[in-house]
Amino acid sequence: MALAMIAGFLLFAGGVKLALDRQTRGRGILMIVAALVLVMNVMIWTV
Repeated sequence: MALAMIAGFLLFAGGVKLALDRQTRGRGILMIVAALVLVMNVMIWTV
């Protein structure tokens, strides 16, 4: 679970970086969504 959280935060950071660039905005948004899904899955697993 710790590895999934680290991956989620890295995906979020990379997604923000890509979303700020006009050419890669779609990929950045998809990376942010993937990070949110990953973090939410970890939250569900821990409950």
